[in-house]
Amino acid sequence: MDLNEAVALLEDAVATARASEWADFGAGDGTFTLALARLLGPGAHIIAIDRDRKSLRELEQRAVADGSQDLITTVHADFTKRIELPGVAAGTLDGLLFANSLHYVGNASEVLTELAQLLRPRGRVVFVEYDQRRASQWVPYPIDANRLPELCIAASLSTPVVTATRPSDYGGNLYVAYAELALAAELGTL
Repeated sequence: MDLNEAVALLEDAVATARASEWADFGAGDGTFTLALARLLGPGAHIIAIDRDRKSLRELEQRAVADGSQDLITTVHADFTKRIELPGVAAGTLDGLLFANSLHYVGNASEVLTELAQLLRPRGRVVFVEYDQRRASQWVPYPIDANRLPELCIAASLSTPVVTATRPSDYGGNLYVAYAELALAAELGTL
């Protein structure tokens, strides 16, 4: 997928966010990180987390070429384990991005619940996942669109809204969805 396609896929899920602080978990070489940077615009800050140093170096090079290097900080870490992000306290992030990363996590509900604590009230989580996909070495723990609501509710997020779909070159469909951190008063109604 190229950068323009990634921007188009994320656009409706990120639509209300501007110049804010986000974390991209499992950023890889940064296609979706750079797309998010374009959508958030100047003044935004994105912490891109990945356990592969080579991918993070590639992301840094792509950010320089794209002109978005001032918006992105890379962190070498495994987001499925307890991590601390530079300058981030619980309840301070505006958004989290999981683009083709949460399906690598066997305990996705636990990890999402833990990381959602970083969000401010009404903070947004954007998911890029595969629907109608069987488990494989590339997608070991599929999260189809019918399963996503239970993960979101367990993490005190709103019911997710699917904003885009497209056929995947690798089987099934790719979908983009977002959910927001629910306010305490709303938790009983989810």
